[in-house]
Amino acid sequence: MIAEVKPLAEITQDAVRILYRELGVVDTVRFLMQFTKGYGNYTEERDELFAGQTLETLMAALKERRSVAQ
Repeated sequence: MIAEVKPLAEITQDAVRILYRELGVVDTVRFLMQFTKGYGNYTEERDELFAGQTLETLMAALKERRSVAQ
């Protein structure tokens, strides 16, 4: 007997439907998130984002932002 070969996209859709049905939306997303790689280079982005800032300046900005939000 020869098995039918499904396209990978179809297998993925079937698997997500089954996970959703059995686990619910939240747990399906949590399960799938552990297999996503993400993108970019966190270290480079962090260095660019916080270039020239100290812990003290970052904490002051955070406190300011919190006081404005309240």
